[in-house]
Amino acid sequence: MTTPPRSDDATGGDLGKTQLRRIDQYRDRWTSRGTGTGLLSLSDKPSPAELSAIELFADHDDAFLERISPDVSIAVWERGSVLFEEGSYLDLAFFVLEGTVEVAVHGLAAGSRPAPIFDLSRTVIAPGATTLGGSGSVDAGAADAATHRAPPTDRSITFLASAEFDLPTGAGASLGPGELFGEIGAMSGWPQSVTAQCRTDCRLVQIRVPALRMMKRKSRALSDRLDGIYRRRSLAAQLKTTPLFADCNEAFLADLEATVELVSCEPGEALVRLGEPVDALYLVRSGFLKLSQRLGEGELAFSYLSKGMTLGEVELMLDGLDAWEVSATSVEYAELVRIPRDSFARLLTAYPGLEEELWRTASERIREAGRARRHIGHTEFTEVALDQGLVQGSSILVIDLESCTRCDDCVRGCASTHGGRPRFVREGDKYKNLLLARSCYHCRDPVCLVGCPTGAIHRAGVADVVAIDDRLCIGCSTCANNCPYDAIVMHDTGETWPEDMVPVGLRGRQRDVASKCDQCFDTGHGPACVESCPHGCAFRVGSLAELEALLAENA
Repeated sequence: MTTPPRSDDATGGDLGKTQLRRIDQYRDRWTSRGTGTGLLSLSDKPSPAELSAIELFADHDDAFLERISPDVSIAVWERGSVLFEEGSYLDLAFFVLEGTVEVAVHGLAAGSRPAPIFDLSRTVIAPGATTLGGSGSVDAGAADAATHRAPPTDRSITFLASAEFDLPTGAGASLGPGELFGEIGAMSGWPQSVTAQCRTDCRLVQIRVPALRMMKRKSRALSDRLDGIYRRRSLAAQLKTTPLFADCNEAFLADLEATVELVSCEPGEALVRLGEPVDALYLVRSGFLKLSQRLGEGELAFSYLSKGMTLGEVELMLDGLDAWEVSATSVEYAELVRIPRDSFARLLTAYPGLEEELWRTASERIREAGRARRHIGHTEFTEVALDQGLVQGSSILVIDLESCTRCDDCVRGCASTHGGRPRFVREGDKYKNLLLARSCYHCRDPVCLVGCPTGAIHRAGVADVVAIDDRLCIGCSTCANNCPYDAIVMHDTGETWPEDMVPVGLRGRQRDVASKCDQCFDTGHGPACVESCPHGCAFRVGSLAELEALLAENA
């Protein structure tokens, strides 16, 4: 990597402390990329003048370019460098300045593709559909092979990034100057479907998600460009992967692609409002939406939507409803597909079996709204679940504080199972009589997977467990910094990296590893924290429904 200069500034003196600190912060933001990986150089923080000279940034003023510059870098990669592998997650997009990048699908598990994790307990599943994670119909063998790569036997590190293309197995495509890729997975959090490699030495602009989102929001031209890339490369594949459309044929999906619209929401943005005209069904690609109805002078939150779920089936399927019965607000960044009313009608006509499934969803949503009005405590629970990220969790460790004697047998059981290193902390937020322990939630959209330079943190088992392979972890702390719930801690192994370590920048340095709960998935028994509790007050819950039932039982 290049080293920021400490030469004289415009005033003739050394760079000021504030300037040096900003340069150090910028360098730190990218250091997980490492050295000795084919990355020949990484720029200093680019100036507005440098960015405005690049076509992708030409529409933006200097003040905006200065604001996004910490999330932008210009990198030179050596010919033959692997930029990313299929099945990976990252928060990075690439723009080719010079050289050629080839993207190809090598095929995982005899041609299977990586699939996102849906909350199957709350997602419409078309007849015969299969998907990964949760309950339902799952091809465990294919799922395991598609999501859990065998670790390499040597110390070499493969660096991951992201891209999305709907290519047949074995096919490839070449990308040259002016091509943008990686942004679809970066912004939606879906696993990547291709492997990319530099066919020549390449000079690339690398853009992190915060800058990408601001650029898309500020520039209509860029927003249209990104939407066009998504339609061309990934829309068909993602529609087929979504449970609602799993059984639709190619001809129907091709027709649907031409009519749908793409919608992006920022945190707190209202997608629809109660009483406004309704004319479409919305399908959630990523993120969470809070659903609320009017109660007195205010609004009452009664449910939420996550990836793969739909909004609008109630209004579109019940005769006489022309306005939204709910308000829907984005909890975080969300990406959605808007399906016009006439396209939705054609879907039900072509696939009548879906109507029954959608009626179930509609009926449950009506029941949820009624239950919230009768039980205000349910609304409080929903708000807490959204605020604390519990909606993400597929395995949440909770401890009944009325039964717990603070003996710490749960922590000791965890430590003894994992070589003396506990994987969770018996601390955390409290809700009523339950402690929400600081232990991995095994999120359906885990941001800890984003940016890991080696693939050490990955989905294991049948994709519902997030685990870390110590043999691949280089201690960069990226996953720990990304986790919103402080569920990943860094441990000093007491060792130093060997002199033949790659990347070379680690040689001779203290060897740290990231540590987190892996549900004891490879031990042959259940989670040790639960099994070691002598009072039966530690529980693993896989959904909000289970957590709410536990609260009701204790009450």
